[in-house]
Amino acid sequence: MQLLRAIFSHSSGRIGGAIVGLYIIIAILGLLGITPHDPLMQFRVDRLHAPDATYWMGTDLFGRDVASRLMLGISQSFIVAFASVALAAVAGIVLGLAAAWFGGWWDGTIMRFMDVLLAFPAILLALLIIAIVGPGTWTSVMAIAIVYTPIFTRVVRGPALSLKTRDFVDAARTFGSSRNYILTRHLMLNLVAPLTVQVTLALAWGLLTEAGLSFLGLGTQPPASSLGLMLADSRNLMEMAPWLLIFPGIAIMIGILGFNLLGDALRDILDPRTRRSAA
Repeated sequence: MQLLRAIFSHSSGRIGGAIVGLYIIIAILGLLGITPHDPLMQFRVDRLHAPDATYWMGTDLFGRDVASRLMLGISQSFIVAFASVALAAVAGIVLGLAAAWFGGWWDGTIMRFMDVLLAFPAILLALLIIAIVGPGTWTSVMAIAIVYTPIFTRVVRGPALSLKTRDFVDAARTFGSSRNYILTRHLMLNLVAPLTVQVTLALAWGLLTEAGLSFLGLGTQPPASSLGLMLADSRNLMEMAPWLLIFPGIAIMIGILGFNLLGDALRDILDPRTRRSAA
């Protein structure tokens, strides 16, 4: 509760939190099927219908309601973003803690492998993984998770190297605390702040990466809906039906903006070195 109050007392936090909260509500409604129309229903008589009171965001080439598909697309994009970032965070935490705690050969091997992954541009590495495994929603999750694992590994390893030499860790060893206890209760608890900020910012990049992969036809596959897939479907209809491009594009932009603003606010709140008074 104290963190929530701090977020909503921060100017960026208020805006970012409101945007992310609204998107989460829309995503849940989309998953539950609470949409203005059936996202897969084709109203052939109303193909490429402009936005009005019946179709709030118009219809597409097949007569499907854009607003309903947008809600489902936000749900799909959020599932991919949250799942991939969760996997990347878990893998990065495990690898980062192992590298920092064991050091030596473990540290060198893990971090050199992370350096190899970081040498590839993120989107190209994701494309390489999907080209090997094949397109699909969960392939996108795996590809994005692999791309962002090195970032979480580095975020964890640096502070963990410093923390493991602190007096409270030495005291825990002296009193016979197990390795797992020290890693979870002493190191991990002190890494919550940087990890929280990194997760929030990674969600923005995950949302953008998922949209890019779906736009290229390598992510979510039809007839499912995704924000990137909706953009791809609108390419040949931009002049005839601009709403097909505008609404998904705005949804992606505002979603990324929300996560970035929330991440900036969390960084200011949780890191005393960069904390500044909210405007």
